[in-house]
Amino acid sequence: MTENFSSTQTIRKTVIATKGGVVAAQHRRAAEVGAAVLDAGGDAVDAAIATSFAIGVVEPWMSGPAAGGAMVLWRANEGRARVVNFGCRSPQELNPADYPLSGTGKSSDLFPWPSVVDDRNVMGATAVAVPGVVAGMDLAHQHFGRMPWKDLVMPAAGLADEGLLVDWYTTLVTAANARVLSKDPDTAAMFLEQGHWPIAGEWTSLNERHLNQKAFAQTLRQIAEGGSKAFYQGDIAAQLVRDIRAKGGCMSMKDLADYRAELVDPLTINYRGGRVFATPGLTGGPTFGKALELLANELNPIKGAPGAPTYAAFARALDAAFKLRFENMGDHESPKAPGSTTHFSVVDRHGNMCAVTQTLLSIFGSRVVSPSTGLLLNNGIMWFDPEPGKPNSLAPNKRCLANYNPVIGEDASGRRFAIGASGGRKILGAVMQLSSFIMDHGLSLEEAFHTPRIDVSGVGKVTADQALPADTLAALEKIFPVTATRRNVYPYAFACPAGVMRDGELNMGCTEIMSPYGDAITGG
Repeated sequence: MTENFSSTQTIRKTVIATKGGVVAAQHRRAAEVGAAVLDAGGDAVDAAIATSFAIGVVEPWMSGPAAGGAMVLWRANEGRARVVNFGCRSPQELNPADYPLSGTGKSSDLFPWPSVVDDRNVMGATAVAVPGVVAGMDLAHQHFGRMPWKDLVMPAAGLADEGLLVDWYTTLVTAANARVLSKDPDTAAMFLEQGHWPIAGEWTSLNERHLNQKAFAQTLRQIAEGGSKAFYQGDIAAQLVRDIRAKGGCMSMKDLADYRAELVDPLTINYRGGRVFATPGLTGGPTFGKALELLANELNPIKGAPGAPTYAAFARALDAAFKLRFENMGDHESPKAPGSTTHFSVVDRHGNMCAVTQTLLSIFGSRVVSPSTGLLLNNGIMWFDPEPGKPNSLAPNKRCLANYNPVIGEDASGRRFAIGASGGRKILGAVMQLSSFIMDHGLSLEEAFHTPRIDVSGVGKVTADQALPADTLAALEKIFPVTATRRNVYPYAFACPAGVMRDGELNMGCTEIMSPYGDAITGG
């Protein structure tokens, strides 16, 4: 394969061990907000809530208050894991007949569903599902939070008042999506110049260009003052419904008022003398559990760096797990899809942990901005198969099937970790491999995050990090066709994970080494 990139460049991220807490997030400034909460005496859950709202400001194309997701928690004093599920739902007034098949092939976005007329399930207000992030954070705060809700949301409002700095990576992301962003006037006004061109800042240290997120800031202040009730029943709800329906969507005040996040027990997976806690239900958790079950049968691990037998076992286990998922759950997201989710992990000085994944689904979600609230809206309707009679067919008032897979695990030695990732179907493989590096091979968090990974989300084929040794690539080629590529800044070929670990009394964190925004910040 012909490429333009350096063959000698080495990229690493430093992992610091501390008795304080750590926030590992896809954006440094969001991680700093969470770490400041830990410094103020907050719980891991408090830090996670603050990080959730902050990262919606600094990575608006990935998540935000109008997104959905899940949180896995570990409570050290109880020795117990819990899950907060805040996935999106389809509106109650949704009519599947409004999404007729075009008969012109496959969808233009993440999933190879049959194409719908005008991409109504992919872009625009007709693609918007009922969001769950605010309800999920509120539920977690009710049960486990220590600090006042307002103190956790207001830092995000401050970031929005400032506006996201338009650096080279912001320009790259918006430029890659400028054509579809231009279709909604309010989205174009926020992210583009003259309605067509990506907003570009100076590619130097003198850059002072910022996105205008003032309306978003006001919405966050309302959430800070009024809690989730303001979002689901108050002025924000009324504004969202008015804006969405004006653009052709069917979301109602009742949809928002009836939405409930859920606090449930995790899916518990026993593995190699340890345990992994994952999300149950319509998430990546059940498939992840099956992948670990298959891996236990495929792999006889030895301590130290994984070799060819480990990667061959990864490939076989992931391929089989995805085949079962497609047959039984109906999820067929394209492995070519870029990461369109955000993940962050938190550990506090007491050993409490959170692994949180939240998503707009596609990058920039529905590509629709609610002008009254400044919120970029999800396109959760795309999670449903538009063809009737399938395992995940489109229907009203239905929970969306998603790929997010935050986990908390503990190995046989007692080391505990919280890991998740963004990257669509690539998430499951990344989380499984990182868990295996830790639990099977005894690697440190730093070693695990710097170890090459593979992707098998395409079923029957492997994308492999070209940094893998020749014998490993050869072993993989005996099983499946292999494409070798490098870990690049954009898009992420092997997902974009973030994780924390507690080993004894020491905490540490790391993010995907190629992520230019991702960082682990200590606090508390």
